[in-house]
Amino acid sequence: MGLIVQKFGGSSVADAEGMKRVAARIVATKKAGNQVVVVVSAMGDTTDELIDLANQVSPIPPGRELDMLLTAGERISMALLAMAINNLGFEAQSFTGSQAGVITDSTHGKARIIDVTPGRIREAIDSGNIAIVAGFQGISQDTKDITTLGRGGSDTTAVALAAALDADVCEIYTDVDGIFSADPRAVPSARKLSTVTYEEMLELAAAGAKVLHLRCVEYARRYNLPIHVRSSFSPLEGTWVVENHPEGGTMEQAIIAGVAHDKSEAKVTIVGVPDRTGVAARIFQALADNDLNIDMIVQNVSAAATGLTDISFTLPKADGAEATNVLKKIQGEVGFASIQYDDTIGKLSLVGAGMRSHPGVTATFFAAMSEAGVNIEMISTSEIRISIIVRESDLERAAKAAHTAFGLDSDQNEAVVYGGTGR
Repeated sequence: MGLIVQKFGGSSVADAEGMKRVAARIVATKKAGNQVVVVVSAMGDTTDELIDLANQVSPIPPGRELDMLLTAGERISMALLAMAINNLGFEAQSFTGSQAGVITDSTHGKARIIDVTPGRIREAIDSGNIAIVAGFQGISQDTKDITTLGRGGSDTTAVALAAALDADVCEIYTDVDGIFSADPRAVPSARKLSTVTYEEMLELAAAGAKVLHLRCVEYARRYNLPIHVRSSFSPLEGTWVVENHPEGGTMEQAIIAGVAHDKSEAKVTIVGVPDRTGVAARIFQALADNDLNIDMIVQNVSAAATGLTDISFTLPKADGAEATNVLKKIQGEVGFASIQYDDTIGKLSLVGAGMRSHPGVTATFFAAMSEAGVNIEMISTSEIRISIIVRESDLERAAKAAHTAFGLDSDQNEAVVYGGTGR
């Protein structure tokens, strides 16, 4: 008998029919002789709708109350799913994040998991029940307030629970058949990957691939927990996220695992920064003190005549207003000229462990952008990733061009997107 943790996204449980279909799937896993723990997201776009509602009531909702509101979405879906399973003749119990023992820090809206103490979950499954856990939420260790883990937090809940329970596998059910070489919504010719390494998946997730949350992959890598990403709408084998590609696997010779694109970032340029020791440190310390995550950073060569330079960086659009306010506060101290904010950009990333041993990847990538008539504004690289910033209006065209240039286009049927809005 194995222990399987299954996570179902919002599009899988978007309505009553979806609930029944998911319940049947869970029961089938239970009938196969497994202990089953299920982590569930809010129904459909419920979380987005609740955020919209909060913003209508208050322009800046207090973090504590917003978390209290948003966690209602998962409570609805976990209770309904437990009802649907009970209706099929199997015992199911639903648990909130705090009841499941998900202990977090006290940062509202993007709390980090400190510990998982799943005593009640273990008790429920040992007595033969199916445990349904609300994803995306926990309880603060010091304030005892309800917290949320940020976007994609249900993935993190699932992997954290799987690690704490020493599960055999964590299955992440979504609205596509697995992890694809690009987002099938933007690149219909994307092909499904049979395996992807933690390393590649971390880069893809960080670059905007929505199928798995970055923190969930970090967690899985830390505990060497296999993740199986598959569709809740079909019985097909999905994509395995593992430490290494299997020997002789089809992905062995692939240079590029996939192309990811992201429209959720904005670019901030600090103009006329004095080019002297400690200035950059002061700027980024101020941003760090306000819990602002920075992605790409580019600093220009300073002008010889003036000794001034420009520093550009990207960050989530949601943090744009706060970042500019923080920078304005230190403008007098640092002595830079002005701040430029641009939220009409897109990020395109090329990811693949094969890059290490294949020269010419950058040249092929940039040639593809040139042929597609796409101008590159920023460039950032790692050992297995190349990321560029382009105009948002050019992003999908750029993604298709890069996908084709590296021979990733599938000659099979177009990838099927079974549900979800991609919101």
